[in-house]
Amino acid sequence: MAPDLQLALEAAAAAASVTLDAFRRPSLRVETKADNTPVSEADQAAEAAIRELIGRQRPDDAVLGEEMGTTGSGGRRWVVDPIDGTANFVRGVPVWATLIALEVDGHVDLGVVSAPALGRRWWARRGEGAYAGAPGGRVEKIHVSGIARLEDATVSSGCMGDFEHLDRIAGLRARAGRDRGFGDFWSHMLVAEGACDVGLDPVASVWDLAALQVVVEEAGGRFTDFSGVARTDGGSAISSNGLLHDTVLAALSGRDLA
Repeated sequence: MAPDLQLALEAAAAAASVTLDAFRRPSLRVETKADNTPVSEADQAAEAAIRELIGRQRPDDAVLGEEMGTTGSGGRRWVVDPIDGTANFVRGVPVWATLIALEVDGHVDLGVVSAPALGRRWWARRGEGAYAGAPGGRVEKIHVSGIARLEDATVSSGCMGDFEHLDRIAGLRARAGRDRGFGDFWSHMLVAEGACDVGLDPVASVWDLAALQVVVEEAGGRFTDFSGVARTDGGSAISSNGLLHDTVLAALSGRDLA
C-alpha cells in the first residue's frame, strides 16, 4: 500500500478512537457555529488527532480542515472533515464519517471515508481502484452499478430544504425507481459500491467532497457539481454510476433528456 494512503488510513483510525469514545456520551459538549450548524468537542478533538499524525509524518504538507482552517502551503494539501454528519453524531444516529483526502497540485490523489459506528470504511487512490470493508476485516473492490434507466434507479438525496427548484427535484425523484434520503457521505459511498445509482448533495464544502470524489470515480462513476463540472469546490455534488449522469444534470437544469 502506498505510504500516503497508509497514513490516511492511520489518521482515520486515530480519529475513530476519539469519535467512538464520544458518540452517545451524555456529557458531550455541542456548540452552534456561525452558519447555524452544530460542532462538538469530538469534531475538534478528532481533527486535532489527524493533524498531529500528519504533522509528524508529513511536516511539509498543508492541511485544510473544517474546524481549524488551513495550515501550511505548497503542492500537497490534506483535506479533512473530522465528522461529516455532525448533526447525526450529536443526536446518536450512527451515520457519520471522518473524511480524509490528499490533493497533489490541486487534484485529489486519494481519499478515505471512515464510518466507525457503521463498522465500514471506503478508500481509493488514483489509478488503483476503490475498496471497502470493515477495519481489520474482509476487503472488497467496489464498483458502481450498471443501471442505465432512471426508472430502474435508486436516487438518494439530502435535505429537501437545501434544494433550489424543488419542482425539478420532485420530478427527478418521481421518475426514479426508488427514492431514498441516506444523506451526507453515505449517499455517495452507496453509489460507489453499486447499492444506489445517484447521490445528490445540494450544499457542500470541499472538505465534504474531496475524499468522496476519488472513491466514486475510482469505482467507475462520475462525480460533479450541479453544473456538471468535475470539481470538489463547486458547493454541490452529484455522484452517479456514470450512465445516468447526463439525465440527472438535464433534470436539475430544467432540460429533459428522457
